[in-house]
Amino acid sequence: MSDVVNTEQAKAWNGSEGVHWARNQDRWNAVNEGFDEPLLEAAGTTGAHRTLDVGCGSGQTTRLAALRAPRGSALGLDLSGPMLAEARARSQKAGIANVTFTQGDAQTYSFEPAAFDAAISRYGVMFFADAVAAFGNVGRALRPGGRLAFVCPADATLNGWVAALASLRDFLPVGDLGRPGLPGMFSLAAPDRIRGVLTTAGFADVTLTQTQAYGVWGRGAEDAAEFMLGTGPGRHLMEHAGPTARARALGTLTEHLLGHEAADGTVWLCSTSWLVTADRPAGS
Repeated sequence: MSDVVNTEQAKAWNGSEGVHWARNQDRWNAVNEGFDEPLLEAAGTTGAHRTLDVGCGSGQTTRLAALRAPRGSALGLDLSGPMLAEARARSQKAGIANVTFTQGDAQTYSFEPAAFDAAISRYGVMFFADAVAAFGNVGRALRPGGRLAFVCPADATLNGWVAALASLRDFLPVGDLGRPGLPGMFSLAAPDRIRGVLTTAGFADVTLTQTQAYGVWGRGAEDAAEFMLGTGPGRHLMEHAGPTARARALGTLTEHLLGHEAADGTVWLCSTSWLVTADRPAGS
């Protein structure tokens, strides 16, 4: 992996976090797949387009981009070795020949200049060590007039999983979970920050559309609660809890999620995100 500057994220995504996401990729796709088609439509992926998928994870959106451009190609870039191994295995099993994956840091990766018609990302752009540098590097990989399209979380209060974890506030250190501007999942929640970062990185015609989608978090409230507490913010909270608090957290979260069970027992939560598009200026 060449020239990684985002070392903290690289450590996480090549450790327990990356292993968890690779093992649970079907579940994460069920949570987030409602944003896939809007993302690819916004990118205009079709025909012979060459698409770069930034923070591709296990490659769901990369594969979809490749299928939408049968005469083109799709390249998935990610820091995580475990997730990229899953991406390659799934692509090979599906017989998708026009997709490739590589490990690297979007901030420093040596892309071929103007090699792509579009760059996409589903929840992969919030963790950059230097967002302006990363988006600038991605922009130079686009042809003049090329399109950037990505999905990132909007205000935390509009996301059902945040409300679910907030139900644990009385006995776990929920703290500043979801506060805009903090490093991590909600670092790009504020529209002015998105516009400022992309404009400084050299993009033009920045547009933001608030988009909502419901995703499946589990087969039953307890299953969804166990899943939520086993990853990301949930696991961080549980690391600070003793056995009694852990048991109470599972019970409280399960009770909260019972209110989101459908008739078949599946747990659905609404996610609210920004669907962002921007263009590399034609004369650049």
